[in-house]
Amino acid sequence: MYMYVGAFLEKERQKVNKTNINAGKKWPWIIGLSIVGVIGLSVATVKVAINNPVEMSKYGMQSYHDYDDNVNDIITAQIAFDQNYTIAFLTPQIQEKKSVLVYQVRDKSGKAIDDAKVEVVLTRPDTTDFDLNLSSPAVSEGKYIFTAVDLPKAGRWDILAKVSIGDKQRYYNLKADTRNPNTFEF
Repeated sequence: MYMYVGAFLEKERQKVNKTNINAGKKWPWIIGLSIVGVIGLSVATVKVAINNPVEMSKYGMQSYHDYDDNVNDIITAQIAFDQNYTIAFLTPQIQEKKSVLVYQVRDKSGKAIDDAKVEVVLTRPDTTDFDLNLSSPAVSEGKYIFTAVDLPKAGRWDILAKVSIGDKQRYYNLKADTRNPNTFEF
């Protein structure tokens, strides 16, 4: 009986020795693969950042550096503008073909303003490759009507407008989607 127990213990000791030997061979592989994984994820992060730079943002129709540097002046100008004037986006829906953009500018008493300068840029949220700059709208009774445009791609579009009246100005930004034409985000 002792012989069987001794043989059993010897076999168990050999298994433990093999396990310990194998354990010593695994950890360098695990550490090496972890380092390669971290480096791979770092490279992927840099690649995504290069492909989608923050500098491309045109919020307020200017680079984010300029917008950030002048944000207090922009907000003050917007408050002054809003105290005297109202802007309304009258386009009922955005379509991929023949979209006509219409803005209405009035003073607080409801009188139509025909001497405002309205600049509009249609842009994709993820790229500036398809930007459409609209200018020289037809003006009638405070309505600024831009000629019909064909959008080069279906999907989400940002409609950026800058309205200036004298020394007062305001940015009026909307988000629209040609796949769901009646959806707007202010």
